[in-house]
Amino acid sequence: MAHSSNQDQSGGGLFSRLKKTRDSIAGGLAGLFSGNRVEFSQAVFEELEDQLIMADFGVRPSAQVIENLRTRAGQGGLETVEELQELLAEQLAALLHDSARPISYSVQRRLPFVILMVGVNGVGKTTTSAKLAAWFQGAGRSVMLAACDTFRAAAIEQLQVWGERLNVPVIAQAHGADAAAVAHDALHAATARKVDVLIIDSAGRAHVNDDLMEQLRKVRRVISAIDTAAPHETLLVVDGGTGQNVLSQASAFAGVVDLTGVCVTKLDGTARGGVVVALAQQSGLPISFIGVGEALEDLRPFNARDYARALVGVNG
Repeated sequence: MAHSSNQDQSGGGLFSRLKKTRDSIAGGLAGLFSGNRVEFSQAVFEELEDQLIMADFGVRPSAQVIENLRTRAGQGGLETVEELQELLAEQLAALLHDSARPISYSVQRRLPFVILMVGVNGVGKTTTSAKLAAWFQGAGRSVMLAACDTFRAAAIEQLQVWGERLNVPVIAQAHGADAAAVAHDALHAATARKVDVLIIDSAGRAHVNDDLMEQLRKVRRVISAIDTAAPHETLLVVDGGTGQNVLSQASAFAGVVDLTGVCVTKLDGTARGGVVVALAQQSGLPISFIGVGEALEDLRPFNARDYARALVGVNG
């Protein structure tokens, strides 16, 4: 099992990174009550539900959280804004608990552990691939990158720059080359060099693009012909700032490749961090990593409790 080394989500790091979403929710809570005392009414519950929906928690999860709050408020013992925040965090963590799944990695593998990264353009897929490589390096694993986004020349160069920075080999061909051929060469090279982890950066275009989807099918066929268990992980990368659109992306890619998890990027730059809840609840896919900044260590394994607490303003 790959571990998170020192890249912990807890404490001020994640709390500060989710500032935009937290300020939106906390500011809304402050506007609902006079001072620190909470007094519930039908209007308060409706306004709170609207705030969760606007933060992209999704209609059904928001309704579920509010119903639980109604029950708790009716039982008494919920008197301050801090207590309300604690309860909100508890409810959200419960919704996300089953969705937090670390990547499984066997230390006794004969062949490389293969991760296929998929997603549309502009979600940060190439950068996330490099950050994931750094995360595995931090866990003591050797890594190779495969530049299979041959549709976009800049993606190949971008991955090669990351490879130099991380001292990680990058297998690449010219712009316009067959992506499956690059994946084939990369897996053979990783096997020959006894590399622990091979990360394949695939092309990103609109998720309704038939050519892209067929290319993904071909990449999967080629690498599974070499290792029937590969790819061992197929991670969908989505931009947290795009809101509910990530749900249609998850559905489209899941219909073509067997997704095993999701990496949600750019959560530091949006007030819609609740989309992680909507994605977990509606797609049923595990959330493997979240991206909360530009630094290498800002790609972090997803922890439901820490995320929920940082999202609603409970520090620590």
